[in-house]
Amino acid sequence: MSKNLFPVKVAPAHWAEIASAFLWLGLTAFGGPAAHIGIMQDEFVRRRKWADDRQFLDLLSITNLIPGPNSTEMAMHIGYLRAGIPGSLLAGAGFIFPSMMMTMLFAWLYVQFGALPQINGVLYGIKPVVIAIIFNAFLSFAPKILNNWKLTAIGLAVMTLYLLGINELVLLAVGGIGFMLYRNWRKAASSIWLAALPDSFLPAVSLASKIPYTPQTLFFTFLKIGAVLYGSGYVLLAFLHSDFVQRLGWITDQQLLDAVAVGQVTPGPLSTAATFIGFLMDGIPGALLATLAFFLPAVLLVWVVNPLVPVLRSSPWTSSLLDGLNAASLGLMAAVILTLVPTSLPNLPAGFILAIAALFLVKWKVNATWLILAGGLAGWLLTSLG
Repeated sequence: MSKNLFPVKVAPAHWAEIASAFLWLGLTAFGGPAAHIGIMQDEFVRRRKWADDRQFLDLLSITNLIPGPNSTEMAMHIGYLRAGIPGSLLAGAGFIFPSMMMTMLFAWLYVQFGALPQINGVLYGIKPVVIAIIFNAFLSFAPKILNNWKLTAIGLAVMTLYLLGINELVLLAVGGIGFMLYRNWRKAASSIWLAALPDSFLPAVSLASKIPYTPQTLFFTFLKIGAVLYGSGYVLLAFLHSDFVQRLGWITDQQLLDAVAVGQVTPGPLSTAATFIGFLMDGIPGALLATLAFFLPAVLLVWVVNPLVPVLRSSPWTSSLLDGLNAASLGLMAAVILTLVPTSLPNLPAGFILAIAALFLVKWKVNATWLILAGGLAGWLLTSLG
């Protein structure tokens, strides 16, 4: 049995400290997962000294090796390091709670007023900025992840196959496991690619008819996504699009983009888009159910994997798996960008908003939150002026 690399201080005196620290982080952490990690490093390594640089990097490595929302898992790992399981629960809840409450408020406003021209104008300007943000994230990740022709080929293949209708879970599994076997056990790789996958898993379901809503379907769909989501928070778009737009038919492309936009303008994890979709389905009960289902696998994974950091960190097999999964995740991200562009760019002014947002993101590194707000204002002005 592996010994935990980190000494866990299970002290009730730390609980209030953890809760307040992560509540504040959840209220103020704008900018997406990469920004969240930087804020956590500054706050908990440099200022509070809850971990040293080596411990922090070990925790960051493990969040990249397991599925789930990275910044939320990182928060729970730090809480676990500080005060064991109670600390991880307090850290995760504190980080998620502010964003969840704000998202429910935005979802209520969206349901009440989303059909009004003023609100539609704001969303008209926000959607191109969301595409620019996802594209900028892709540009940031691509040079580090697609660093050889094999990984680039995996990314391109996954993008193409997703656009052709292959299920994203199959593509992630084949990309990650296939590259792991290729690098570490090449003779076996060619015989195992698709042999073990049931035929029913291969096509992404794209139904013209709508499947009726049930709370059970909502819960288990988000539970599945939370258990298999791999890569950046923006890869979540591929899963949400496949399940809620294509398979279930519960939301439209436009509503999916609106959910992501709300995730961008609220602090904390982007994955509270689950809260937004849950609210659209069933009000507050749906929002709470979707949020719980999505984050539950991350909680369990942190508890199981935290003691195994040294083993996973040093294994060439898991290192290769990580490389393949990252490449496949980037392919999914690129495919989702291409899928959502027609909805986000209905005319030339929207294209100008996208171009300007991309310029500010790529060249001047402007905070994404300010660009979302500016895009909303520009959209409102453009639609108001006719």
